[in-house]
Amino acid sequence: MLKRCLLSRLLSALIILSSIPAHVDGHESAQCICGAHSPGDVEIGIMLPCHRKVTALHARITPESFHCSDFDLESFVKSLAVIHEIEEINAARFLPGVRLGYMMCDTCSYASKALQNVGHMLAVNMSLNVKCDYTDFRPRVKIIVGALYSEVSIAVARLLNVYMVTLLSGTSSSPELSDKTRFPVFMRTIPSDKHQTKAVARFMHHFDWNWVGVVYGDDDYGKAAFQSFLRDADVNSVCLAYQEVVPHYLDHAHSMQRIKEVAQRIRSSDAQVVLLILKADLVKALFKEMIRTKTSRTWIASDSWSRNWFLAQMDGINEVGDILGFTFIAGKSESFDNYLKNLTATPGGYNHFIEEYKNLRFNCTPECFSDKPPSYCPEANILKMKSENACNIKDPQEQNDDYLVTALDTNETLSIKIAVWAIANALKNLLKCDNSSCLGEINFPPWKLLKELKKVKFKLDDQTFFFDDHGDFVNGYDLIMWEKDGQHRRFQRIGKYHISDEQIKLDVMNITWLSTTNATIPQSRCSAHCPPGKMKKILNVSCCYSCIQCTEGNYSDAWDLHDCKMCPNGTWSGKGWSQCKPRELSYLKWSDPHPITMMSAAAFGVLLLLAIFVIFMVYRNSPPMKRAEVRLSCVMMLGLAVSFASVICFMGEPSVHLCRARQLMYAMGFTLCVSCILVKAYRAFRTFLPPGGGIYVRLQQLYKPPVIIFLITILQGIICLLWMIFDSPHIDRTPPPPESMKKVMQCSEGTTFIGFGIMLAYIGLLALVGFLLAFKGRTVPQEFSETGYIIFSMLMYLFVWACFVPVYIINRENATTVQASAILVSSYGVIFCHFLPKCYEAIWESKTDTLQSILRRWRARTNPDFDSEIEVGINTPGMSTLSESSGRISTSSTTTILRSSGTLSNVSLTDSGVVIMPQGHNVSPLFNTPGTEIRQRSRSISL
Repeated sequence: MLKRCLLSRLLSALIILSSIPAHVDGHESAQCICGAHSPGDVEIGIMLPCHRKVTALHARITPESFHCSDFDLESFVKSLAVIHEIEEINAARFLPGVRLGYMMCDTCSYASKALQNVGHMLAVNMSLNVKCDYTDFRPRVKIIVGALYSEVSIAVARLLNVYMVTLLSGTSSSPELSDKTRFPVFMRTIPSDKHQTKAVARFMHHFDWNWVGVVYGDDDYGKAAFQSFLRDADVNSVCLAYQEVVPHYLDHAHSMQRIKEVAQRIRSSDAQVVLLILKADLVKALFKEMIRTKTSRTWIASDSWSRNWFLAQMDGINEVGDILGFTFIAGKSESFDNYLKNLTATPGGYNHFIEEYKNLRFNCTPECFSDKPPSYCPEANILKMKSENACNIKDPQEQNDDYLVTALDTNETLSIKIAVWAIANALKNLLKCDNSSCLGEINFPPWKLLKELKKVKFKLDDQTFFFDDHGDFVNGYDLIMWEKDGQHRRFQRIGKYHISDEQIKLDVMNITWLSTTNATIPQSRCSAHCPPGKMKKILNVSCCYSCIQCTEGNYSDAWDLHDCKMCPNGTWSGKGWSQCKPRELSYLKWSDPHPITMMSAAAFGVLLLLAIFVIFMVYRNSPPMKRAEVRLSCVMMLGLAVSFASVICFMGEPSVHLCRARQLMYAMGFTLCVSCILVKAYRAFRTFLPPGGGIYVRLQQLYKPPVIIFLITILQGIICLLWMIFDSPHIDRTPPPPESMKKVMQCSEGTTFIGFGIMLAYIGLLALVGFLLAFKGRTVPQEFSETGYIIFSMLMYLFVWACFVPVYIINRENATTVQASAILVSSYGVIFCHFLPKCYEAIWESKTDTLQSILRRWRARTNPDFDSEIEVGINTPGMSTLSESSGRISTSSTTTILRSSGTLSNVSLTDSGVVIMPQGHNVSPLFNTPGTEIRQRSRSISL
């Protein structure tokens, strides 16, 4: 056995160009397994890897000794931190009369090797006896500090459960180890990974990265951390673009092939952020592939490699992109730095790992730097630690420098330091130590120290430390960023994660990113943000969606909402709006340009009627005015004035009373006007019918203007009364179109619009009858009637309201404006086509329009072949007869002469005060008023 161990040690020595001396002091077997030891009253086991791997592990068949390779400088420094703190406690006489010792074994990052170490640490008299009850089991090693990786800690803790020997770690962070039913002996001075994955997810959410990739190892640490991250990612709205797993041990036969496959997956994905839950050596292999293919991403480091110095110093590290990560809270120790500068084994003990390090650092091996180095030379990255003065040094073991302080980040050993002081404080309580001595039993069963450790609470560097119910510390994380430092990287703390409030607090607000070369944060999203006014429509995963606009009546007032909100009552929104607004009430406001224009037009129409009325009064005795029947025209003006006034009721915010008033005013006013026009058309049509016929007699009997006007108007009143009773106009409550932000306030002319239709149809019928009667009598000279004026005015009215009906039906939103405009246009049509020509005749044509010229024009138009010389004889008592010989054709009739004066005056052919009316004309009482004398005379016209 001894020869085999010596042979193994000699082989290792050849590999590192050093000879490890064989100490034959009763601990030969222990030295074969464990490389450092210092005796003491209470010994602490140190189980940390000083080498990264076991060589040829995949080819191992026989249970021979494990051969380790690739010196792990960072883990080596962690083990030195334990030794340093033990020496500091002994030097400070923290435990009076009690000396702490240690036994340090190399796990080589392999769980089976660690289990072998446990057997040696717990051996009593070189053997580990099998018992049913280990309550009184008293090994030399009372507690073990380690292991570095959770995978190893899980395996070792399961074995230590049998002996109830505490395993205290400052680096193993797997959430599984918090389960005290499975791992009652495990405790740690760092938080569980359940907090770390929560911090990572919060960190991704903080930088708005919701589309990330994850690569993790297939060991217990990687699997547990990945499952924990999945839960936290879902809470923080982070989705996985891919998830890849690689063998956790680099010597695995398919490791490099798998690394290349994972690298290809990373390159092909559009996720720009990648979380690596891997050991440092796997990360290094992956980064080499990234550098080879010139692939840059933003990398999130787990605690296992977030402060790895060798990765930060590897060639081409600046090409892989930004690197951020969470690490356990770190702190500087000046005494530890000084210890590293003067590195030596503890007096009375040995430390082969220090010897190996000094050989690698100071031993002269120039052949290892040749193009073809011998097989025993270490890897290139280990050769980097070779001192430039190595070949000038005689004895490497006597040499020291500050390389470990300058090349490595010694701050991360704080958790190791806290672990050793936690043990010391627990021992102080267990051994009942005071300032001078310790009275407790030194050779105690290990479970007593475990019991005391769970209760310990102590202060160190002005901070209080204790374990929670799960045996964990909850002191948070430091957020670090790998800043560019020439061709390499250095670690820069940029923030901290507080476990208590689960918040990230950044110390550096404007981070300079390598990927963007400025403070612009790199993006990694499956879909762009949905701005306010839009909502997410999830596609396949929650982070991949399309943004669709909120529909009318809904809104979104924040980014990335899953659903739009409904507008509160009284408000509305358009499509894609980010807020709701009260709908604008739309009606003809008094201050708007259009209503002002229509009111001005209505007012001008009333003023125009007033001016026409004055003209009619001034020229009431002129023939044109007498033919127009002034009083009948004044009634027409009154109806038109009421129609104009109804337009005012269309303005302003509508009410039920205004809705009714405007329709009644227009209906009654315009009906009154049209009824007068109908009377005029009826008179013209009746007057020039052949006298003596039955139709003429019947029409002569029916011609009673006041009665006709009253009956026509009262019938319209009855129509409106029934309309108001059974289907009265009211405020239109029809909701506006969804896309409209205007709520049109207008009147509805009834539920069925029947009353409104009958009212308009009735006026239209009157206008049509008047138009037809006037059209029948169109051959009558305009001087004897107003057929032309009636035709044009009624034609104008019919045209306007024929256009009004379809426009009113189609454009209901502007129905108020349409009807008001139709009223104005039709009223102005009557004024311009009926009254203004009369005013023109009265003012400019009354002097020249003599009876002789009228008759001449009439006869020329009816019979152009007659001779132009006419003999006109008017037989009137008291007047001479004028005659002109021209022919033997004659006609006679009786003419009624109206005079405004009380006595008759002489009448001449050129008398402008004569009105010719055919015989049989019954003068209406409307014109039989005091001050008017009516006479009839015979008229003889000879041609």
